[in-house]
Amino acid sequence: MNYQIEFRHLHYFRVLAEELHFRKAAERLFISQPGLTRQIKQMEEIYRTPLFERDKRNVKLTEAGIFLKQEVDLVFNQLNNIRTQIEKIAEGKITNLKLGFIGSAVQTILPELLAKLKVKQPLIDISLQELSNEIQLEMLVRNELDFGFVRTANYPSQIQTYPILTENFALVVPKGHPITTRKKVSLSDFKEESFILFSKQYSASYYDLVMSIFRDHQFEPKVALRTVNALSIFNLVSQGIGIAIVPSSLKKGYHADVEFIELTHIPQRTTLYLAWNKENRNHGIPFFTDILKEILQ
Repeated sequence: MNYQIEFRHLHYFRVLAEELHFRKAAERLFISQPGLTRQIKQMEEIYRTPLFERDKRNVKLTEAGIFLKQEVDLVFNQLNNIRTQIEKIAEGKITNLKLGFIGSAVQTILPELLAKLKVKQPLIDISLQELSNEIQLEMLVRNELDFGFVRTANYPSQIQTYPILTENFALVVPKGHPITTRKKVSLSDFKEESFILFSKQYSASYYDLVMSIFRDHQFEPKVALRTVNALSIFNLVSQGIGIAIVPSSLKKGYHADVEFIELTHIPQRTTLYLAWNKENRNHGIPFFTDILKEILQ
């Protein structure tokens, strides 16, 4: 057999791995279904192992197929990054940096960081996406993001982090709530209240940290709603649906009828990190981290 893996094989494999349906994949690729079947069979002969398990009703990836899908995704993401960088060079730019962030990053360092980067490195383009912590980490691993601003304690091995800000938590209550007149506030006073919290999708480790606050006060919160959006939390609190616990920095920049009570007496703190993939070769990364360190110093 003289077959060799070619780019088209990887492209066909990736589409079929996404669709898990030969007819739909063939239509998406604008080839015949028998033609797609032959290409996949060639790959399996070259690799000497099945990549898909199929019967009359179902198509699914084998263990080898799952591994190959992960690697092929990295290859295609890198090719997309190369294309983007070449386009930026053609436009006279140095590079493009893709940033993910959570809401509290906008209320702390991100605006100043972007302003300084624009002054010091005007030839670097920036793309921004507000995303949950977990999605940012997944995208960083795949090099779909260059940087993420995250709150989480658990990172994949290839992710490097730099601490930006460690802060207190704050209790969020409706404006005019009687508790705001007290000199000292205990979370135990809110055992019967409903809470609106960031969900585990925001960050599993952040969620566990917040739940540890309730455990320290010996009660399980009544959770009315879990969300990944800070503004949704504040709007619901202002309507009397419940109260919330959030990082203190979120009291800046949002205009909602709520009040913040900083929980300085509890041991729990939350840290905002800058995260990036150590294997990412975007040459704009050192520029960005140098400016961040300059601001923090």
